[in-house]
Amino acid sequence: MESEQRAISRLIAQAGQMLHAHGAESALIVGIMERMGLACGMDEVEVSLCANSFVVTTVTSEHCMTTARRCADRGINMRVVTEVQRVCIMLEKGILDHHLAQQRLSKITPERYNRWLVVFMIGLSCASFSHLAGGDRAVFAMTFIASAVGMIVRQEIGHRHFNPMLNFAITAFVTTFISAQAVVFDIGNSPNVVMASSVLMLVPGFPLINSVADVLKGYINMGIARFVMGSLLTLATCLGIVAVSGVLAMFGVML
Repeated sequence: MESEQRAISRLIAQAGQMLHAHGAESALIVGIMERMGLACGMDEVEVSLCANSFVVTTVTSEHCMTTARRCADRGINMRVVTEVQRVCIMLEKGILDHHLAQQRLSKITPERYNRWLVVFMIGLSCASFSHLAGGDRAVFAMTFIASAVGMIVRQEIGHRHFNPMLNFAITAFVTTFISAQAVVFDIGNSPNVVMASSVLMLVPGFPLINSVADVLKGYINMGIARFVMGSLLTLATCLGIVAVSGVLAMFGVML
């Protein structure tokens, strides 16, 4: 019985790690872990979350087992979150036991879109914002180029596992430097729109939304941690933009 409880505890911990590492909100992480434990026959499952780790305790037949796990940030990936939820539902319906669920979790991989498709769509979305802001075709084209190149830089730095704040600062600098050429050479009817629209890809919307959701659902520590991280990423982006303004002596050009 102890060995089975240990296996179930590892299953729950692995599911929690995957959810935590790929951007799930705190209520979902705790809910999925508890549901999986109860579906596997545990009497009680208790979870305590921190910003980069968690502690989970399982109780069955008055026997308690506690395990702690660290959770590295592996980037937002809703496919992983969805697949873990699917495993949980299959456990609850009796389609899987904890051995099959463990095998299924181990096969989940964070598949991502083709990088060039992402570059194109990011460029197109930022350029679309510039068009909505009143920019002409020249502004649209400059925004597309600046944001697409910036996304390539962001991907390359991310693949080398640099600090996210350094990634955002460098990406913001490169993107703003390219978009600032529209102001320098007076390209399009609203050159300032190029500078404003091209860096929209760096807005950390997901962490900030999750931080609000966590606070509203009672996970205050997690909400504060995610809000601070989102704020630091925003600050890093601002520093990259300000650095370009200093290099090109363009302070106030976006006002």
